[in-house]
Amino acid sequence: MIPGKDTQVGKNETQKEKYGVFALFDIEHFLRRILKNWYWFVLMLFIGYTISWMYSKYYAQNVYASDLSLSTSSKASEFLPTQSNQSINFIWGDTGNQDGLYLKKMLLSRSHNEFLVKELDLFVNYSTKGLIKSTYLDKDDSPVFLQIDKKHLQQINYPITLNPKGEGAYEVVLPEEGESTNLYNYEIEGFQSINPYNRPANKIIRINEWYNSPNLRFRLLKNPVTSKIKLDNIIISLNSINQSVDEIVSTTGVDFDKEIKSIMIISKKGYNLNSTVNFLNKSVAELQKKRLADKNVVNKNTDVFLKDNLNKIRRKLDSSATVLNYLKTSEKLYNIKDRDEKSLDKIKELEAKKADFISKINSLNNIKNTLQSQNFDKMIGTNAAGFEDGTFTATVSELKALYAKRSEMATIYKPSSEPMREINRLIDEAKMGSSNSLRGYYNRYYEEINKIDREIAGANSDLTSYPEKERRYMDAERGYNMIEATYNSLLGRQNDTQMRMATNQSDITVIDPAKNLGQRPIGPNVKLAKIGIISGMLLLPLLFILIGELLDNKIRNIKELLGATKIPLLGVIGNNNNENMLTVLEQPKSSVSEAFRGIRASVRFLMNNDDEKGKVILITSSIGGEGKTYISINLASVLGLSDKKTILLGMDLRKPKIFGDFKIDNKYGISNYLTGEVGIDEIINKTKIPNLDVATSGPIPPNPSELLMSQRNIKFIEELKEKYDFIIIDSPPVGLVADSYELMKYSDANIYVVRHEYTEKYMLKMITEKYHNNEIEHLGLIYNDYNVKQGYGYGYGYGYGYGYGYFDEDKNYKEPLLIRIRNKVQTIFNKK
Repeated sequence: MIPGKDTQVGKNETQKEKYGVFALFDIEHFLRRILKNWYWFVLMLFIGYTISWMYSKYYAQNVYASDLSLSTSSKASEFLPTQSNQSINFIWGDTGNQDGLYLKKMLLSRSHNEFLVKELDLFVNYSTKGLIKSTYLDKDDSPVFLQIDKKHLQQINYPITLNPKGEGAYEVVLPEEGESTNLYNYEIEGFQSINPYNRPANKIIRINEWYNSPNLRFRLLKNPVTSKIKLDNIIISLNSINQSVDEIVSTTGVDFDKEIKSIMIISKKGYNLNSTVNFLNKSVAELQKKRLADKNVVNKNTDVFLKDNLNKIRRKLDSSATVLNYLKTSEKLYNIKDRDEKSLDKIKELEAKKADFISKINSLNNIKNTLQSQNFDKMIGTNAAGFEDGTFTATVSELKALYAKRSEMATIYKPSSEPMREINRLIDEAKMGSSNSLRGYYNRYYEEINKIDREIAGANSDLTSYPEKERRYMDAERGYNMIEATYNSLLGRQNDTQMRMATNQSDITVIDPAKNLGQRPIGPNVKLAKIGIISGMLLLPLLFILIGELLDNKIRNIKELLGATKIPLLGVIGNNNNENMLTVLEQPKSSVSEAFRGIRASVRFLMNNDDEKGKVILITSSIGGEGKTYISINLASVLGLSDKKTILLGMDLRKPKIFGDFKIDNKYGISNYLTGEVGIDEIINKTKIPNLDVATSGPIPPNPSELLMSQRNIKFIEELKEKYDFIIIDSPPVGLVADSYELMKYSDANIYVVRHEYTEKYMLKMITEKYHNNEIEHLGLIYNDYNVKQGYGYGYGYGYGYGYGYFDEDKNYKEPLLIRIRNKVQTIFNKK
């Protein structure tokens, strides 16, 4: 059955717009292309597995992590008095988890990690290399340590290879290229340029012997611990201080225990497990040592400050006691009658509080003066001023580090340079922060003193009834009590300070030190990387096929063709394996010949059978090369062999072809007849088929369109209809010229040839629109050059395909692998 034209009444414009529109993506054809190119996926799978195996074995660098947990056993708020390049600042406050947050900030601070880098020479990196893969070493894994001369300029990020030569000798091998004139100065932590030089030659040096070159100066020190690893080579490279600090900060993590917030867990990641373990343990050990020393110095400063103030207050107390005793003995005022003891006790209590605040303000003044003078070595503890503030402590520590940094930079940069302006800006911000913190305590203490003064004034009003002599005695007594309260307050703080000095210990307690317990690497995820590599390789052919499918605009699917055009399908022609176009004549038993017979029957459904004259069948296509001439020749041959008088007209005057296959002289043809040069009998040629005649195109004329549209051509066709049952017109392609559209007005059936994997989809847009707009009638499609092996059982049954023994070509037919497997399985299960 031939799919007919959509005859639905009242089709709207939206439906018409859909005609000739193909789907952007054909999933069926996409899957077929994947199956067709299966070998690419197998190849990519093999390549992906090989790459992933090489990556995991030779290139993947394992990342390890170790942890250390510690707790703070006591509060501490002192400042560090020692030199900035020899101390680690760890001071934390008093509220909530502020202590831990401040400690975390300091652990990740540049000042702390810069100290560690310089103290432990962490800017020197050790590794070794096999045939392919490099392995990072811990410093203790190397049999020798590299010690640089910091006064000499050094080239960083420049691998130095040490090859053992026995008996403490090592050959120093530098890269073949890469020597730089921009060298690093470890003293000023900056780069300096030198004059060009030749690559240093390889040299053998011994332990403690200095190696000298324009870009390096170092010596090797023997590792006191015998390494358990035998190394064929040691590769050492230097980093800048900044590089090393950034690397440590980026690989160090600080977290808090979920249940006990005062417990901190410090983690370190690295390519060598021992390096991470040693770093954490050495870092905390150094921290404990420096912390204890710093606390002792601060406490000593505080003790000296308090002793000095106690001596001053003691002298005032002695003087006040003398005055009080004099009044008692000379004025006989030691037993005043009717004293208001309640008011006097209240005044005494208030004045004691006032004395305490005045003492704290005195300590604040000392701290403020120390900050202004930048004499941090004399800094006293904030507990002397009656507060412990981690924020203030952090600000002061930052300010101290910035002052030290500015002193170093002053030897390199000019005062007006951008780096100096930036460091001054940071110092001003830190000074502002510390001043604001102190101002807050000043305001709080003065508010308390003013409040106390108002309460004392209220209490004094109750004492105005006393005589002047007695009130003078009570004033002297109050002065003595106030000085005594100040003395006692300072004495109490001194006792606290001396107690801390006597029992002082590090307030950082290690709970679990870092250990090498054979931890598995935390990265990279080699399994996931393998899956990613293999998947990526498999996606490559899939991506290429997908892109090809999206960019491919050729007709490949019969079902999609019919769904988009809604034009009847007359038949499907398989691939032509003949050297010429005479398939029906030379291979009458082939499947292709049978397909043409089916088309012969289908064409009759397109034509108007009421007219007894000969039927005109016009055959066209979008462009050349789609097989319209091949279809014309074989359809005419089928009709001629069925005892129907048939003539084949070669009206593609621009590109004549028919004469070659029939071995006809093309000297005279239709073009000659239409110009009046010859008569009709002179252009009609006989063929091997008695009922088939051929009129070739003839020489190519200069005006083919005018000739085909002429009245002489129309009369020519009408005259042939009287003599022949069928007139087959091989017309020009409609995608290039419009001649065929005009000829279709005089045809009884129009055949449009679509070639498999050749015809572009967009070329069918015009013919489809004209068909559904009723500009063209009696139109049908022929699907040409269809590859049967790609068909996979397409079910229209239009006479194409192999008959498994019925057609001649079946003897050379080999079933696809999937079909053979399916048939084998069916045979096994169908056995009785």
